[in-house]
Amino acid sequence: MAQTVIEKIVQNHALDLPAGHEVQAGDFVTLRPDHVMTHDNTSAVMLKFQGLGVERFADPAQPVFTLDHNIQDLGEKNQAKYAAIAEFARRHGVTAYPAGRGIGHQIMVEEGYVKPGGFCVASDSHSNTYGALGALGTPVVRTDAAALWATGKVWWQVPPTVQVVLTGKLRPGVTGKDVIITLCGMYNQGEVLNTVIEFSGDGVASLSMEERLTIANMTTEWGALAGWFPVDETCLAFMAGRRAWLTEQGHPERITAAELDAWRNDPPRSDQDAWYAARIELDLGQVTPHVSGPHTLQVATSLRELAARHIKVDKAYLVSCTNSRLGDIEQAAAVAEGRKVADGVEFYIAAASAPIEEAARASGAWQKLLDAGAIPLPPGCGPCIGLGKGLLEPDEVGISATNRNFKGRMGSRDAEAYLASPAVVTASALAGYITGPQDLSLDGPEPERRIETFPAPDRGGATVEVLPGFPAGHEGRMLYLPADNLNTDGIYGKDYTYREDMTPEMMAEVVMENYDPGFAKVVKPGDVIVAGYNFGTGSSREQAATALMAAGVKLVIAGSYSQTYLRNAINNGFVCIECPALVEAVKAAFSAEASGDAKTIIDEEGLALDFSNSKVTWRGRPFAFAPLGKPVQEIVIAGGVENMVRQGAR
Repeated sequence: MAQTVIEKIVQNHALDLPAGHEVQAGDFVTLRPDHVMTHDNTSAVMLKFQGLGVERFADPAQPVFTLDHNIQDLGEKNQAKYAAIAEFARRHGVTAYPAGRGIGHQIMVEEGYVKPGGFCVASDSHSNTYGALGALGTPVVRTDAAALWATGKVWWQVPPTVQVVLTGKLRPGVTGKDVIITLCGMYNQGEVLNTVIEFSGDGVASLSMEERLTIANMTTEWGALAGWFPVDETCLAFMAGRRAWLTEQGHPERITAAELDAWRNDPPRSDQDAWYAARIELDLGQVTPHVSGPHTLQVATSLRELAARHIKVDKAYLVSCTNSRLGDIEQAAAVAEGRKVADGVEFYIAAASAPIEEAARASGAWQKLLDAGAIPLPPGCGPCIGLGKGLLEPDEVGISATNRNFKGRMGSRDAEAYLASPAVVTASALAGYITGPQDLSLDGPEPERRIETFPAPDRGGATVEVLPGFPAGHEGRMLYLPADNLNTDGIYGKDYTYREDMTPEMMAEVVMENYDPGFAKVVKPGDVIVAGYNFGTGSSREQAATALMAAGVKLVIAGSYSQTYLRNAINNGFVCIECPALVEAVKAAFSAEASGDAKTIIDEEGLALDFSNSKVTWRGRPFAFAPLGKPVQEIVIAGGVENMVRQGAR
């Protein structure tokens, strides 16, 4: 059976697959990642780990700790937290990098933890960055990280792959940041949501490793679970450079000569006839400088149009894991050389790592930015996530080379944030309004929207072994919630999220309160929710799953899920099934009711689920869904991941 490169990487890292099983999109699998990275949230994961009753790590070489988010906070409380993390790492023999070494994702790349064909996870959404090196990188939630420390493994549902074919070559001054901003703006209706992006085409060869890192990093904002670039000569040269550096640092074992030969002789690749959910084509020669925002990446405007508006800038940022590498800093320095930051503008710079800052100082680029009036910050995250110096104040406008411009993320909710390339950010800081370097050509046609979708192969309601203790099926009433993007605040409001006194009974009384205040009065034990697409989007609060469990809801069926919600739900033993065909059928049947004010539509006839044959039957019609394999069943039987780990520790 043909496989994408992602399916092959999963196959190579999977545990306990049935004999002869070839991994395909939709499969639930148990994987052993090469590494799991945690940053400042290591302290939160420590608490979960300590509550599991496990005394030691399954493999101390697997985790990597990095301190990068709140490193500007020199207060006693934060420093005590950092010291506790360092001591915990020392006690368990885990490699830990101190504050100031750099941003975790950059450390993972620099220190040789990420390799072509590898699989690395992190408790951070920008794990997608690792795909630039031909690896599979994807985020996990904190419960996953604690379980990984204890067991060395994690469950994952293999997502479909979207192929993005890049042709042509970028024009001078146009960057990888412009590419991903353009893609986020052109395909902004969920076309790649919860997929893996596989970049291919002759245009890839013209992209530098830094541009690939930027693009892979921001596939997160595009809605994908991972982004992947092929292992070509550019990638191989980069890995050889990392090997040389690591050898100098005393770690030649992290990237070996044999591995370099293997990647060259047999690089990871997809089969020619592998199935893709969609194919997008982009001519790099048609990409022009673009800017995202404000407040969203779904709006991408050409720099030509924005420059004509003379939008004032109060603060500018060259920071983050997206665009603070050496090439980015040198591009910014070339724009700033011999000039000064405009009066009234603050321009903040921070390298992605200490070695990058050292290299920028050696090349003279760092000093050129300082001479222009830039304000240096230590290597780390900082203002990108609203921590430390330089945050946006009410009514201010910021332009940043970071990856997110959500309202309030970089400071006040009453400020506006735009995203652009390092050169555009620097030029804007010098001019005092959004603009580009003087020699940057803004002319050119807008890229054409070119996307083709392909139906998924019919797996015919694949059969699966039902483990003892897991139900063979379920019958129950259907509660139809006619809404897409039903967020976690709608499911379980913020007023209760941080209250420690909420019992399951109390949670059941307020579930769905912000979506439908009457929901708690009509829900009954055994009910099945059917909802729209991207169910559970928003914050990562686990109670959005456990509150439904407390109310007696048996499971949720949706067209698609926020992956954070899906992980939290299954980690708590709450079943979620993705079945777009059923959702469309229900949507059509109840279109009249949904067009009114109805928030919860009750279907007393209900539906029936057959877990062994992976089918749900509604009104006499069967609908297939991805089989709930062994990993999910084991978690549900145990009553959640934490209970499963505790039981294994006995």
